Amino acid sequence: MDLKLKNKVAIVTGSSKGIGAGIAKAFASAGAKVVVNYASSKEDAEKVVSKITENGGTAIAIYSDVTKSEDVKRLFEETKNAFGQLDILVNNAGIYKFEPLEGVTEDSFHSQYNTHVLGTILSTQQAVKLFGDKGGSVINISSTVSQNPVAGLTIYASAKAAIDNLTKLLAKELGDRKIRVNAIAPGITETEGTRSGGIIGSDMEKQMVAMTPLGRTGQPDDIAKVAVFLASDDAGWVTGERISVAGGLL
Repeated sequence: MDLKLKNKVAIVTGSSKGIGAGIAKAFASAGAKVVVNYASSKEDAEKVVSKITENGGTAIAIYSDVTKSEDVKRLFEETKNAFGQLDILVNNAGIYKFEPLEGVTEDSFHSQYNTHVLGTILSTQQAVKLFGDKGGSVINISSTVSQNPVAGLTIYASAKAAIDNLTKLLAKELGDRKIRVNAIAPGITETEGTRSGGIIGSDMEKQMVAMTPLGRTGQPDDIAKVAVFLASDDAGWVTGERISVAGGLL
Protein backbone atom coordinates (compact mmCIF):
# COMPACT_ATOMS: atom_id res chain seq x y z
CA MET A 1 0.00 0.00 0.00
CA ASP A 2 1.32 3.43 -1.01
CA LEU A 3 0.84 5.66 2.03
CA LYS A 4 1.36 9.00 0.28
CA LEU A 5 -0.27 10.86 3.18
CA LYS A 6 1.31 9.05 6.11
CA ASN A 7 1.65 11.22 9.23
CA LYS A 8 -0.57 13.93 7.71
CA VAL A 9 -3.85 15.27 9.12
CA ALA A 10 -6.69 16.38 6.87
CA ILE A 11 -10.00 18.16 7.27
CA VAL A 12 -12.56 17.50 4.54
CA THR A 13 -15.57 19.80 4.84
CA GLY A 14 -18.96 18.40 3.91
CA SER A 15 -17.63 14.85 3.90
CA SER A 16 -20.55 12.90 5.34
CA LYS A 17 -21.44 11.74 1.84
CA GLY A 18 -20.75 12.14 -1.85
CA ILE A 19 -17.45 13.42 -3.19
CA GLY A 20 -16.35 14.56 0.27
CA ALA A 21 -16.86 11.11 1.75
CA GLY A 22 -14.93 9.59 -1.13
CA ILE A 23 -12.03 11.96 -0.53
CA ALA A 24 -12.05 11.33 3.23
CA LYS A 25 -11.88 7.56 2.72
CA ALA A 26 -9.15 7.85 0.09
CA PHE A 27 -7.08 10.10 2.35
CA ALA A 28 -7.38 7.60 5.20
CA SER A 29 -6.35 4.75 2.89
CA ALA A 30 -3.29 6.82 1.96
CA GLY A 31 -2.32 7.09 5.63
CA ALA A 32 -3.83 10.41 6.73
CA LYS A 33 -5.78 11.01 9.92
CA VAL A 34 -9.05 12.51 8.73
CA VAL A 35 -11.64 14.86 10.17
CA VAL A 36 -15.02 14.10 8.61
CA ASN A 37 -16.92 17.37 8.82
CA TYR A 38 -20.71 17.55 8.60
CA ALA A 39 -23.41 20.17 9.05
CA SER A 40 -26.60 18.12 8.95
CA SER A 41 -25.87 14.41 8.54
CA LYS A 42 -24.29 13.19 11.77
CA GLU A 43 -25.36 9.60 11.09
CA ASP A 44 -23.81 9.64 7.62
CA ALA A 45 -20.61 11.20 8.97
CA GLU A 46 -20.32 8.47 11.60
CA LYS A 47 -20.81 5.85 8.89
CA VAL A 48 -17.85 7.32 6.99
CA VAL A 49 -15.75 7.26 10.15
CA SER A 50 -16.77 3.64 10.84
CA LYS A 51 -15.84 2.62 7.29
CA ILE A 52 -12.43 4.25 7.69
CA THR A 53 -11.71 2.69 11.08
CA GLU A 54 -12.91 -0.73 9.94
CA ASN A 55 -10.24 -0.55 7.26
CA GLY A 56 -7.53 0.32 9.77
CA GLY A 57 -7.60 4.08 9.32
CA THR A 58 -8.04 6.95 11.77
CA ALA A 59 -10.92 9.41 11.58
CA ILE A 60 -13.29 11.46 13.71
CA ALA A 61 -16.52 13.28 12.87
CA ILE A 62 -16.90 16.95 13.83
CA TYR A 63 -19.98 19.11 13.37
CA SER A 64 -19.44 22.56 11.87
CA ASP A 65 -21.49 24.88 9.70
CA VAL A 66 -18.80 26.40 7.49
CA THR A 67 -20.87 29.56 6.97
CA LYS A 68 -20.46 30.50 10.65
CA SER A 69 -17.09 31.77 11.83
CA GLU A 70 -17.45 30.47 15.39
CA ASP A 71 -18.33 26.99 14.11
CA VAL A 72 -15.31 27.04 11.81
CA LYS A 73 -12.96 28.12 14.61
CA ARG A 74 -14.25 25.28 16.78
CA LEU A 75 -13.76 22.76 13.95
CA PHE A 76 -10.08 23.64 13.76
CA GLU A 77 -9.65 23.82 17.52
CA GLU A 78 -11.13 20.34 17.92
CA THR A 79 -8.88 19.07 15.13
CA LYS A 80 -5.83 20.48 16.91
CA ASN A 81 -6.95 18.94 20.21
CA ALA A 82 -7.45 15.54 18.58
CA PHE A 83 -4.43 15.35 16.28
CA GLY A 84 -2.12 18.24 17.20
CA GLN A 85 -1.64 19.50 13.66
CA LEU A 86 -3.15 20.09 10.23
CA ASP A 87 -1.58 19.46 6.84
CA ILE A 88 -4.49 19.35 4.39
CA LEU A 89 -7.78 21.18 3.98
CA VAL A 90 -10.38 20.20 1.40
CA ASN A 91 -13.08 22.84 0.93
CA ASN A 92 -15.79 20.53 -0.32
CA ALA A 93 -18.95 21.60 1.54
CA GLY A 94 -21.54 22.73 -0.97
CA ILE A 95 -25.18 22.97 -1.98
CA TYR A 96 -26.87 23.63 -5.30
CA LYS A 97 -30.31 24.55 -6.52
CA PHE A 98 -31.74 24.55 -10.02
CA GLU A 99 -33.81 27.68 -10.54
CA PRO A 100 -34.49 30.06 -13.44
CA LEU A 101 -33.33 33.65 -13.10
CA GLU A 102 -36.85 34.66 -12.09
CA GLY A 103 -36.76 32.16 -9.24
CA VAL A 104 -33.54 33.42 -7.61
CA THR A 105 -34.13 34.78 -4.11
CA GLU A 106 -31.95 36.43 -1.50
CA ASP A 107 -32.11 33.23 0.52
CA SER A 108 -30.96 31.00 -2.34
CA PHE A 109 -28.16 33.43 -3.18
CA HIS A 110 -26.85 33.70 0.37
CA SER A 111 -27.19 30.01 1.21
CA GLN A 112 -25.12 28.99 -1.82
CA TYR A 113 -22.57 31.81 -1.77
CA ASN A 114 -22.11 31.58 1.98
CA THR A 115 -21.47 27.85 1.79
CA HIS A 116 -19.18 27.83 -1.23
CA VAL A 117 -17.39 31.18 -1.08
CA LEU A 118 -17.57 32.41 2.50
CA GLY A 119 -17.11 28.86 3.82
CA THR A 120 -13.97 28.42 1.75
CA ILE A 121 -12.56 31.74 2.99
CA LEU A 122 -13.38 31.12 6.66
CA SER A 123 -11.99 27.58 6.59
CA THR A 124 -8.82 28.58 4.78
CA GLN A 125 -8.21 31.40 7.29
CA GLN A 126 -8.21 28.89 10.13
CA ALA A 127 -6.19 26.32 8.18
CA VAL A 128 -3.40 28.83 7.57
CA LYS A 129 -3.07 29.34 11.35
CA LEU A 130 -2.93 25.63 12.04
CA PHE A 131 -0.58 24.78 9.16
CA GLY A 132 2.10 26.89 10.81
CA ASP A 133 5.61 27.23 9.41
CA LYS A 134 5.58 23.82 7.71
CA GLY A 135 2.92 24.91 5.22
CA GLY A 136 0.16 22.73 3.83
CA SER A 137 -2.20 21.93 0.97
CA VAL A 138 -5.63 23.45 0.34
CA ILE A 139 -7.88 21.78 -2.22
CA ASN A 140 -11.03 23.58 -3.33
CA ILE A 141 -13.82 21.70 -5.05
CA SER A 142 -15.00 23.61 -8.10
CA SER A 143 -17.11 22.26 -10.99
CA THR A 144 -17.09 22.15 -14.77
CA VAL A 145 -20.01 24.61 -14.64
CA SER A 146 -17.64 27.30 -13.35
CA GLN A 147 -16.37 27.69 -16.92
CA ASN A 148 -19.19 26.06 -18.90
CA PRO A 149 -22.36 26.99 -16.99
CA VAL A 150 -25.64 25.15 -17.28
CA ALA A 151 -28.87 27.15 -17.58
CA GLY A 152 -30.74 27.20 -14.31
CA LEU A 153 -27.62 27.20 -12.13
CA THR A 154 -27.17 30.97 -11.94
CA ILE A 155 -26.03 31.05 -8.33
CA TYR A 156 -24.17 27.74 -8.13
CA ALA A 157 -22.21 28.22 -11.36
CA SER A 158 -21.19 31.78 -10.48
CA ALA A 159 -20.18 30.69 -6.96
CA LYS A 160 -17.96 27.99 -8.43
CA ALA A 161 -16.41 30.57 -10.75
CA ALA A 162 -15.58 32.55 -7.64
CA ILE A 163 -13.90 29.43 -6.22
CA ASP A 164 -11.69 29.23 -9.32
CA ASN A 165 -10.63 32.84 -8.82
CA LEU A 166 -10.07 32.37 -5.09
CA THR A 167 -7.87 29.38 -5.83
CA LYS A 168 -5.51 31.41 -8.02
CA LEU A 169 -5.57 34.39 -5.68
CA LEU A 170 -4.83 32.38 -2.54
CA ALA A 171 -2.09 30.40 -4.29
CA LYS A 172 -0.33 33.70 -4.92
CA GLU A 173 -1.01 35.12 -1.47
CA LEU A 174 -0.04 32.02 0.50
CA GLY A 175 2.82 30.66 -1.58
CA ASP A 176 5.51 32.28 0.54
CA ARG A 177 4.09 30.41 3.54
CA LYS A 178 4.63 27.06 1.81
CA ILE A 179 0.90 26.66 1.32
CA ARG A 180 -0.29 25.23 -1.99
CA VAL A 181 -3.85 25.96 -3.18
CA ASN A 182 -5.44 24.05 -6.03
CA ALA A 183 -8.93 23.27 -7.30
CA ILE A 184 -10.59 20.16 -8.68
CA ALA A 185 -13.48 20.62 -11.10
CA PRO A 186 -15.61 17.46 -11.27
CA GLY A 187 -18.04 16.80 -14.09
CA ILE A 188 -21.26 14.90 -13.58
CA THR A 189 -20.69 12.58 -10.62
CA GLU A 190 -22.96 9.99 -9.06
CA THR A 191 -23.55 10.96 -5.43
CA GLU A 192 -26.39 10.93 -2.93
CA GLY A 193 -27.07 14.52 -3.94
CA THR A 194 -27.29 13.93 -7.67
CA ARG A 195 -29.42 10.85 -7.07
CA SER A 196 -31.86 12.55 -4.68
CA GLY A 197 -31.90 15.63 -6.92
CA GLY A 198 -33.16 13.52 -9.80
CA ILE A 199 -30.11 14.07 -12.00
CA ILE A 200 -28.92 10.46 -12.05
CA GLY A 201 -31.15 8.52 -14.43
CA SER A 202 -32.54 11.68 -16.03
CA ASP A 203 -32.29 13.06 -19.55
CA MET A 204 -29.79 15.59 -18.18
CA GLU A 205 -27.45 12.79 -17.14
CA LYS A 206 -27.77 11.20 -20.58
CA GLN A 207 -26.97 14.54 -22.24
CA MET A 208 -23.95 15.16 -20.03
CA VAL A 209 -22.61 11.65 -20.53
CA ALA A 210 -23.06 12.13 -24.28
CA MET A 211 -20.84 15.24 -24.02
CA THR A 212 -18.24 13.39 -21.93
CA PRO A 213 -15.50 11.89 -24.14
CA LEU A 214 -14.93 8.96 -21.76
CA GLY A 215 -18.64 8.22 -21.95
CA ARG A 216 -19.75 7.66 -18.36
CA THR A 217 -20.82 9.36 -15.16
CA GLY A 218 -18.03 9.95 -12.67
CA GLN A 219 -17.74 8.31 -9.26
CA PRO A 220 -16.47 9.93 -6.02
CA ASP A 221 -13.38 7.73 -6.18
CA ASP A 222 -12.45 9.29 -9.54
CA ILE A 223 -12.24 12.66 -7.82
CA ALA A 224 -10.62 11.30 -4.67
CA LYS A 225 -7.59 9.89 -6.50
CA VAL A 226 -6.69 13.33 -7.82
CA ALA A 227 -7.27 14.86 -4.39
CA VAL A 228 -4.76 12.41 -2.90
CA PHE A 229 -2.20 13.50 -5.48
CA LEU A 230 -2.76 17.21 -4.80
CA ALA A 231 -2.55 16.65 -1.04
CA SER A 232 0.67 14.65 -1.29
CA ASP A 233 4.29 15.66 -1.68
CA ASP A 234 4.06 14.41 -5.28
CA ALA A 235 2.29 17.71 -6.02
CA GLY A 236 4.90 19.78 -4.20
CA TRP A 237 5.45 21.99 -7.26
CA VAL A 238 1.77 22.39 -8.12
CA THR A 239 -0.23 25.40 -6.97
CA GLY A 240 -2.86 27.74 -8.40
CA GLU A 241 -4.15 25.03 -10.72
CA ARG A 242 -7.72 24.06 -11.60
CA ILE A 243 -7.77 20.42 -12.66
CA SER A 244 -10.85 19.11 -14.45
CA VAL A 245 -11.67 15.58 -13.34
CA ALA A 246 -14.59 15.07 -15.65
CA GLY A 247 -13.82 12.42 -18.26
CA GLY A 248 -13.03 15.13 -20.78
CA LEU A 249 -16.25 17.12 -20.21
CA LEU A 250 -15.36 20.82 -20.50
